Amino acid sequence: MATDARATGQILRQTTNKNDFLRKEDWWAVWLGLGLTITAVLLFLQGASIKWLAVTPKKWSTVAETLADFQASAARYLALFALWAVLFGVGARALGWRLREFLPSFVFLYVISLVIFTLGQWTQADHYNLEPPLVALLLGLLIANTNLLPRWMDAGFRVEYYVKTGIVLLGATLPFTLIIWAGPVAIFQASIVSLVTFGVIYFVGIRLGLDRRLAATLGAGGAICGVSGSIAIAGAVGARKQDAPIAITLVIFWAIIMIFALPLVSKALGLPTGVAGAWIGTSEFADAAGLAAAQAYGGYAGHVPGITGTADAAVTSFTLMKVIGRDVWIGIWAFVLSIVATTRWESTGVDRKPDAGEIWRRFPKFVIGFLLASLIITFVTASASYAQFKSTFTPDLVGPIKNFRTWAFIFCFLSIGLTTRLRELAVAGWRPFWAFSSGVAVNVVLGFVLSVVVFYSYWSHL
Repeated sequence: MATDARATGQILRQTTNKNDFLRKEDWWAVWLGLGLTITAVLLFLQGASIKWLAVTPKKWSTVAETLADFQASAARYLALFALWAVLFGVGARALGWRLREFLPSFVFLYVISLVIFTLGQWTQADHYNLEPPLVALLLGLLIANTNLLPRWMDAGFRVEYYVKTGIVLLGATLPFTLIIWAGPVAIFQASIVSLVTFGVIYFVGIRLGLDRRLAATLGAGGAICGVSGSIAIAGAVGARKQDAPIAITLVIFWAIIMIFALPLVSKALGLPTGVAGAWIGTSEFADAAGLAAAQAYGGYAGHVPGITGTADAAVTSFTLMKVIGRDVWIGIWAFVLSIVATTRWESTGVDRKPDAGEIWRRFPKFVIGFLLASLIITFVTASASYAQFKSTFTPDLVGPIKNFRTWAFIFCFLSIGLTTRLRELAVAGWRPFWAFSSGVAVNVVLGFVLSVVVFYSYWSHL
């Protein structure tokens, strides 16, 4: 009887594994993300580009300008909607969701995301901190907690589906060659900061009684690429639905504060632009916020007495530290923590650790998609210098993929808000705030010591 039971279980597992490729959200995210990446590469190698489809709102200062942009690009926005609707719709149907509910809901999601994306392109958006992720989250929370939409529309607000697709596309924008271009100093400094910041937030969180998955999600938000890191690790460790919104809120909260604090302190200390940019890159939590701070400080060069260097040096050192040095950790953290969560944190229902087959079944497959997408772009750009990458590959290959990634993330952020009730966020109390803030304190001090003391000569002569 025992033998028959084991045989039956093995047959069921084999059948399930065969169906996983069409019945699992992770695999659909991999197919969609890699499909877009491979299509973009094939077009690029033929001398064409997918950027016509990867349309995004242009920068604008008046309503007339953005209306003119919509009129000129109407066909592109409709084509992009059709592409997303078909890709996500096919997956939704295969996953068992009702298209008559998913598609109307997705129309709403796309239109509101377009409005949010457009608002983020306003020339004054940085001044008022109108970051698309923050606006999407807050607007979604407002709509969800005032019961303005019927519950059946949740069919289109598929947070995990969108974020996993976005993370696979994120891999395509972070080729491994970026690690080489960053240089040993930037990678070494970023590695120290990433490891220490994650460790502090995680262990303080555990000491405060937080769930390990929430502590890991918070740690990733502070240690690597902010919002993207939070949602990537939340998916990799199987975090609860409310964990990612908590981490995203704290990331954006501290990122906004650092936009003003870091340039002001750097100005008071008279730091060279390259040194200040490195400190900002080490201590900021969101790419957009950090870039704004670096650009602001770079503007002091030649205008404020005592501040040496160039505006480009501030942006370059920030990019080396944050966009390359810290952001490339996302794949490593996701891979390692997914294994840790599977083998050490999760219960298998019996008194034993998961075997190799079970680890594979529970391993987040979108992490594999992230790594494969990165490898594809790494192979295509392997012979290019950093200057060639920026001038040739970014506009026609990596840039359009980044636009697709941004759309997927906005769908995700808005969906998080639209499916989250404030009472769910309130359950965690103040403990996540104190855990994350402890990492902020260590991050800022450690970043200052490394940028201003240890590697001052390198950054000041960048």
